[in-house]
Amino acid sequence: MSLAYNIVLSAARTALIAATAVAPDESRAKTVRFGRGQIGCLDALSKAAARIDRSRPVVWIHSASLGEFAIARPLIRELKERMDCVIVVTFFSPTGYEALQRRPMEEVDAVLYLPLDTASNASRFLDEIRPACAVFMVSEFWHNYLAQLAAREIPTFLVSAIIRDDSPFFKWYGGIYRKSILTYRHIFALDSHSVDNLGRLGQTRCSLNGDPLFDNATLMADTQWSDPLIETFKAGKPMFVAGSIHDDEDLDMVCALANRNEDTKFVIVPHEISDEIISKLRTRLDGRAVLYSEASQYSGKDLEEAQVLIIDFVGALAYIYRYATWAYVGGGFTPLLHSVIEPVVYGVPVAFGPCIHRKVTPRELIELGIGCMVTTADELESWFGRLRSDRSALDYIAKKAKKYVSRNVGATTRVADAIISSLSNA
Repeated sequence: MSLAYNIVLSAARTALIAATAVAPDESRAKTVRFGRGQIGCLDALSKAAARIDRSRPVVWIHSASLGEFAIARPLIRELKERMDCVIVVTFFSPTGYEALQRRPMEEVDAVLYLPLDTASNASRFLDEIRPACAVFMVSEFWHNYLAQLAAREIPTFLVSAIIRDDSPFFKWYGGIYRKSILTYRHIFALDSHSVDNLGRLGQTRCSLNGDPLFDNATLMADTQWSDPLIETFKAGKPMFVAGSIHDDEDLDMVCALANRNEDTKFVIVPHEISDEIISKLRTRLDGRAVLYSEASQYSGKDLEEAQVLIIDFVGALAYIYRYATWAYVGGGFTPLLHSVIEPVVYGVPVAFGPCIHRKVTPRELIELGIGCMVTTADELESWFGRLRSDRSALDYIAKKAKKYVSRNVGATTRVADAIISSLSNA
């Protein structure tokens, strides 16, 4: 393993712990929450390992954050339905870890922070958890973990991989990445170009599989869920849901749209909940805005008369989209556009920002007329204006969206088949 890589990781851990130690106790900054998780993660690892039932195989599933866990969720449920196993889930980001602490998933036996990818951490994690197989989501290339999984001959899978032409594998410094990609037992790619690029790297144990996010979104849509407070706010009217609002570009466009359409109900769900973003929303919105956490203090009539409901908790967005007539998904002004599938599964037209080169689904939604890429508040207003009062267009999009989703379900089962086969062979 690269000496430079290990030195950088060890230095980063030292710096992170030092910065966390001096942060105010009340700080909810993401880096501080991450640091606190790293400080306690090895003790939590030992406690969780002591509770594992060793008579059953352990399946370790790692997601970087809550967004990637949406890929893992239907896989976990299918594995539990089809075999008797222990599921250990790890996260790198606090958003995923905290969401599962607040709303546990009954099929998950343990939820942990993944210790930073140092050689000693990787060795200790695998010694204590003793996984029968490991499953990573999207673009996880933790080189020490992958090297030790390979050395121990533990089957390892990568799900929903996108291998682009400009990825580190093809850079002058990409040797460590090229070595890591070959450790996977099988890679399930999202598009055919990724399969071709994997072939260029010598990784032939791969297949074009499609996106398990369709399975997850369908699972969420089929789950019985309602929110009386949101229903009171909606009051039977059409409603615009802006989900995973990620940065100022998202925030400015959505607030401008709400201010230009005062007679339309808006639900806004920030990607990260902080005093700063809540303050920005309240400052930039002209209409009456109510925080979800404060809404119970209002009478039903007062809540009905509010224009905007700000959701100040995480973990329910995929369910909230069922109340939408139109949707905007944030993150599209960064490389981290969030799930556009979650509103589409309900037949809802969706707009999003311009950075979609890393994503397959947004491009397909644009081609089908279900989705729209926007770069300014005027463009968002134009899209919304065309659909706002056109019931026939909304019905047409809903039918097309549901057909599109139905064509794309099933990727989860293929991944589960491979995992179960690897455990049977072992």
